[in-house]
Amino acid sequence: MSRIQSYDDFVKVHGVLLAAAGIPQSLHKLLFHKLSSDTFDGGNYFQIEPLDYGRQRRLLFTCDFMAKHSNLFLVDHAWTFRLSDAYKQLCEVPGLAERMAALMCVDTDLNSTAEEAADVDGGEGEEDSSKLSAVEIVEREMRKVKEGGDATRWLELEELDVDDDMLVSLDLPNKFPNLLALSLCGNNLRDVEIVAKEVTRLKNLKALWLNNNPVLEHSNSEAAIIQGCPGLEICNSKFTSNYGEWALGFCGGIYDQDNAGCAHLREHPLESVTSLDLSNRSIRNLINKAFNPDDIPSLSYLNLRGNPLDQNSLCDLLQLLRRFSCLDSLEVNIPGPLGESAAEIVEALPDLSLLNEVNTSKILESGKSVVDSMLQPRLPGWAAGEPLTDRVINAMWLYLMTYRLADEEKIDETSVWYVMDELGSALRHSDKPNFRVSPFLYMPEGNLASAVSYSIFWPTDDVREGDECTRDYLFGIGEEKQRSARLTAWFHTPRNYFIEEYEKYKNKLQSIKIASPIQGSSITSSLCSGDGNALRVYADILQVEEYLTRPEFVITTDSKDADIIWTSMQIDEETKKATGINDEQYINQFPFEACLVMKHHLAETIQKAHGLVEWLQSTYNLETQLSQLIGDFHLRGREKLDNLWILKPWNMARTIDTTITSNLSAIIRLMETGPKICQKYIEQPALFNGRKFDLRYIVLVRSMNPLEIFLADVFWVRLANNKYTLEKHSFDEYETHFTVMNYRGRLNHMNTPDFVKEFEKEHEVNWLDIHSRIRSMLKSAFEAAAAVHPEMHHSKSRAMYGVDVMLDCHFQPKLLEITYCPDCTRAVKYDTEAVGGGETIKGKDFYNYIFGCLFLNETNHVSQL
Repeated sequence: MSRIQSYDDFVKVHGVLLAAAGIPQSLHKLLFHKLSSDTFDGGNYFQIEPLDYGRQRRLLFTCDFMAKHSNLFLVDHAWTFRLSDAYKQLCEVPGLAERMAALMCVDTDLNSTAEEAADVDGGEGEEDSSKLSAVEIVEREMRKVKEGGDATRWLELEELDVDDDMLVSLDLPNKFPNLLALSLCGNNLRDVEIVAKEVTRLKNLKALWLNNNPVLEHSNSEAAIIQGCPGLEICNSKFTSNYGEWALGFCGGIYDQDNAGCAHLREHPLESVTSLDLSNRSIRNLINKAFNPDDIPSLSYLNLRGNPLDQNSLCDLLQLLRRFSCLDSLEVNIPGPLGESAAEIVEALPDLSLLNEVNTSKILESGKSVVDSMLQPRLPGWAAGEPLTDRVINAMWLYLMTYRLADEEKIDETSVWYVMDELGSALRHSDKPNFRVSPFLYMPEGNLASAVSYSIFWPTDDVREGDECTRDYLFGIGEEKQRSARLTAWFHTPRNYFIEEYEKYKNKLQSIKIASPIQGSSITSSLCSGDGNALRVYADILQVEEYLTRPEFVITTDSKDADIIWTSMQIDEETKKATGINDEQYINQFPFEACLVMKHHLAETIQKAHGLVEWLQSTYNLETQLSQLIGDFHLRGREKLDNLWILKPWNMARTIDTTITSNLSAIIRLMETGPKICQKYIEQPALFNGRKFDLRYIVLVRSMNPLEIFLADVFWVRLANNKYTLEKHSFDEYETHFTVMNYRGRLNHMNTPDFVKEFEKEHEVNWLDIHSRIRSMLKSAFEAAAAVHPEMHHSKSRAMYGVDVMLDCHFQPKLLEITYCPDCTRAVKYDTEAVGGGETIKGKDFYNYIFGCLFLNETNHVSQL
C-alpha cells in the first residue's frame, strides 16, 4: 500500500494493531490526527514531580478535569534496542547513557543527595549537631546537666567516625548513667568485645543502634550485647525478646529524643496510643505482657509487616488481635503469620475495616488471597563512582517495555525492548490505575519498513487536577498468572513467603524416591523380512538421502509408500491425515516425547522420577514456579552464594532469546517475551584451554517399554571461541558463553580423540571415568521418561536424540537439553574413533550404522545403556 493519506487508509493498515493495543474506537480518529501531525502535547496536561530526594518520579495531572476515554497522548521511545546490544549502545551512542541515567534517577550519588537534604532540613537556630564532633556533643550534654537540666537519657552520636578507642575514651557509662537510648549508627566500631563491654555498663539502656558499623558483620555481636544488657528492648532497630512498654511506646510515638522516658510515671503509659507501627522489628513473640488490650485500649491502627511471629500459633495471634476492640486497620504480610489468604484474615477479624489499606468488604466480595497496597518500590542502588552505563543496565528493568515485530511471513525471533520518554516513564504503578499504556507501530508508508514506534496512553478513569497518573505494570495479568510474584520485579515483596515456598518445593523433591529402571527383555526385532526386499525410507533430511547407502534401505520420495518415515517435522494425527502416513509405518519419533525435548518438561520429568539430582541444575518453569525461584534466589543471596541464572525459551534452539543474568527484576521481566525456564548457571565449568565447551552425544531409542537405548560411539565437542570469564559485561558475548557455532560465530572443529587426549593431559584425569558418569546420567534421564510417561512407548517408533552435556569444574556431568532429530553435520563430515581407542569410524557411514541399530537390531559403533 502507498503512503497513508486518510483516516480510512490508517484504519485499513493499522486495524489489527489498533485492536491489539486496546485503544477505544472513539479515540482512533484523534490518534490518526496526532500521529500524522506528530503532536506531542502531554506537556500541556501533565507535570513530572521528583520523589524520595530525586530517586523516583511521578506524573501529576495539571488541568481541571479530564473524562475517561476523552483524550490520548503520544509518548516517544527514548531508547529502543535488542537486549544483546544494550551495553554496546550505552557506550557508543553519544549522550544516551547520560539521558537514561537522568530518566532512571541514577545520575547522582546517594550520599550527596542525602547531604543536600540534610542541609535543607537543618535550617537556622539551635546549634547544628552535624557540625560537632562526638567529643563536642558529649561535652555539650554534660554542660546541660551542670546547668541544672535533666540527666541525659537520649544520646545520638551518628556518622562521627567513632572507632573502638574513641568509644572507650568517651566513657559514656560514667558520664550518662541514666542513658535510655544510644545511637552510634554509621561509625567505625569493629571490636565486638570492646563495644559489648562499654554498652553493657549502661545498666538502664533500653535502645541501642549500631546500624552501619563493621562490628555487626560479626555473627555473635548482637547476642553478646543483648546478653549483657538484660533491660535492652531495641537493638539495631530490632525488638529483643525482652521488649516491653518502652519499645512499644517508642514505636507509638511516646518516647523520642525530647521525651526519652517520663511516661513510666503514669500507671498506663500506652493508654493514649492509637497507632502502632511495629513493622520490620524481627518480633517473634507478639504475646507479651505489655502488648495487651488492657494497656493499649485505644489502638485502632497496627502494622505488623515484616515480623516472623513464629513463636505464636495462628490461633493465638488471631485470638489476641480480636481482643483489641478498637482495632480498625491492620497491615500484615499476606501470606504470612496470620494466614495464607486475605479473605480468611478478614473473616477471622470481622471488626476490621481496612486490611493493608484495602477495604475489607471489597476483599470479601472478590475473595482475594493477596492484597498489598504498601509494597515499597525497588529503587536502584549503586556504588560511588560506578559508571553511568552500569547504573543504567542495573536500573533499566524497572522502566523497560517490550514488543516483538511480525509481518505476514514470519515473527521476529528476537524481542525489541524500549524505554518511554521522561513523561511516559514517570507513570508509576497502581492496582487501580487511571491510565492505560500500549505500544503502537505507526506505518506512514503502509509497510513495516516505514514503522515508527510510539506508546499511547489514555485515561481509563476520570482525573482531576493534582491526581497522580498511574498505569498497571501487569495489565491483564491476574493471580492465575502469578501477578503477586511478578510484582517483585518492581517492588519489595515479602521474602519470607517466597523462601517458605521454595523450601516446601525443595522438601517435596527431596522426598521422592529414585524411580526403578524398567526391566524386561528386548521386544524389538529386525525389520528385514528375509525376502530380500529393501526397506523403503522417506526422508526430508538431505544428509539421510545422501549418506544412507546400505543395500537394506532404499530412499523413496513418496511418504505413503515408505516403510520408514524419517522426518524433521513433528508428526501428529492431523499431519498423518494430510500426508497419508499410516499406523503400519515406522516413524523416527515417540509419542509424548515432549517430556524430553521441551526444556520445561525435561526438568519436570527428571524431578518427578528422581527428585533432586546432582546432574541437573536447579531449574524452574517460570510460568508456574516463579514463587519458588524467587525464594531460591533470596535464600542464595542471604547465604552469600552465587546467583547467576540462565533463561531459556521452552522450545527454541540455537540460544535464541537466551539470557544470562543475576538481576532478579530482569529474570521476572524476561517472562514477557515468551515462556521460559530459569536454570542455575554453571558458573564454574570445566574449561579446555581456558574456553567453555559442551559435548553432543547421540542416543538411539528402540523401545521405551522395556527401555532399550543405545549410545553412539561418536560424540563431538563444541568449543566457545573466546576465553571464559565471569566479567559482567561478557554475558552478552555469544562467543564467550555459548558453544554452538554452526549458525553464528566462527566454527573451530576439533576431532574428539584429540580433545580427549589434550583434556586428560590438561586436567590430569581419565576420560573413561568421566564417560562412565555421562553414560549413567543419560540412562537415568531416559529411565525417568519411561517411568513418568509410560504412554510414550509405541511399537512403531524408533528415534535418535541429541543430548547436550557440560562438565562442571569437578567434572560432574550436567544435562543441558535433549534435542529431537539433531543436526548431525559433524557426524557425517568427520572421521573419528570411539572413546578408548579402536577402529576408525567413517563419517560417511554414520547413518548406515544408526539405521542398522534402530531397524536391523545391530550394535556396530553403538553400546547399550
